[in-house]
Amino acid sequence: MTLYQWFVFFLLVQIIHFLGTWKLYEAAGRKRWEAAIPVYNAIVLMKIIGRPTWWTILLFIPIINLIMFPVIWVETLRSFGKRTSLNTFLGIITFGFYIYYINYTHKLDYVTDRSLQPVNKTADTISSLLFAIIVATLVHTYFIQPYTIPTSSLEKSLLIGDFLFVSKMNYGARVPMTTVALPMVHDSIPLTKSKSYLSWPQLPYFRLPGIQNINRTDIVVFNWPVDTVYKFFDTSKRRAYKPVDKKSNYVKRCVGIPGDSLSIKDGIVYINGTILQLPERAKPQFSYAVALDKKTPIDFESLLKELDVTDDAGFKSDLRDTLFLKALTAAGAERLKNVPGVVSVTRQISKGVEDGIFPHINKWNRDNFGPIYIPQKGKTVALTTETLPFYRMIISEYEKKDLKVNGSEIRIDGKVVNNYTFDQNYYWMMGDNRHNSEDSRYWGYVPEDHIVGKPIFIWLSIDPHGKGLNKIRWDRVFTTVSGEGQPQSYFKIFLLALVAFFIGEYFWKKRKEKKDL
Repeated sequence: MTLYQWFVFFLLVQIIHFLGTWKLYEAAGRKRWEAAIPVYNAIVLMKIIGRPTWWTILLFIPIINLIMFPVIWVETLRSFGKRTSLNTFLGIITFGFYIYYINYTHKLDYVTDRSLQPVNKTADTISSLLFAIIVATLVHTYFIQPYTIPTSSLEKSLLIGDFLFVSKMNYGARVPMTTVALPMVHDSIPLTKSKSYLSWPQLPYFRLPGIQNINRTDIVVFNWPVDTVYKFFDTSKRRAYKPVDKKSNYVKRCVGIPGDSLSIKDGIVYINGTILQLPERAKPQFSYAVALDKKTPIDFESLLKELDVTDDAGFKSDLRDTLFLKALTAAGAERLKNVPGVVSVTRQISKGVEDGIFPHINKWNRDNFGPIYIPQKGKTVALTTETLPFYRMIISEYEKKDLKVNGSEIRIDGKVVNNYTFDQNYYWMMGDNRHNSEDSRYWGYVPEDHIVGKPIFIWLSIDPHGKGLNKIRWDRVFTTVSGEGQPQSYFKIFLLALVAFFIGEYFWKKRKEKKDL
């Protein structure tokens, strides 16, 4: 929906509210017109039902308001003596329109001194639960979101089984575009394959101010741009629609920011002609061919453990005298060269043309790519049939323009054009595990409106292959994702602080008991 459509929709809601409540306002001693003024009518309604004025804010926060609306309906009914379970049921099941029936058919007796305390333990439990859900949804949507690492694309920096806290504040919290959705779940209802949201209505993209911009080498969580396409950008394939904020969550390292010129030479990323300098914690991995001396026995299991090669990014042996490692760091390769029985260690570099590489012009491969321009908001590029493949999806999908091509003629929104100005910023995301990462090399740019947040903290790490207490990677628990030097666990400090808290609380209670005596 456009801003104009949302404005019309908002006015429509205000009219519906006025028609269904003006008699209630009058019965409560207010003026009829007070039910018709947007925002002000909500403030007045809070006074009528005896709830704090700041509740009004919650009514205008997407997702949170879905929880608040039923609460307000029930509170309004109870303020006019409708306290039975049937009244509550009808108020919720009719999406508040039961209030229309009360407004026009019942004698309205406003309860001026209504008790706001729960009438029984069940009501108290429900009230506490609703408050907890509202707070948790606020935190999840606008501050910090939990996230799990599902793949090995950032192996060594983030491992499969890492449980993260992702900050929404660093890059600015994105206001939910999908306004009707279950709180604290993503695109499907847990344990089912049912959608957790309605595709309509959709809010325009809006992001709150952030603490920082996305920098090169930042690890970023984002919505996978091609999640709605069965096979990347092949338009002959079927498509499935998903709102931007309900596309699958991905996590990669940002290697190109708006305005950069990016290229890849023999697997090394170059930005504006210079090798991209990665932080110490980043450990790029590549595939290696290891030639072996068949006469020297090698304990492969111990060797891979020593090299810290995971099963998911492990090895394959196509020949009896050759070992192919799928994810090995440069440091690991150097150590491997000194192992008895190893004749040579050679990094595998893709040559020629590789299928499925963006922008699908049959020119590059995953290790030799570009140069390409990373689009920047407000910048203009020349548009020809040669450059169009780079920007086709930006124009037609991400920025919703009507793009038509007839021979060498390019039309956008009905006008013949030879250039294009970008509406938003774009980023280039790649995995550190270069030969085991489905990233921008295959599906292109990540639009700014797809950015979710920045991973900041690993609060738990589970080894899928571990057993017992060893299933938890204790050295990764309570470690930061970014920062200088190697990760350090703050778990012991956390435990000490927790013990100190409980000891302090125990003695505080003892002291209070003595004073009461």
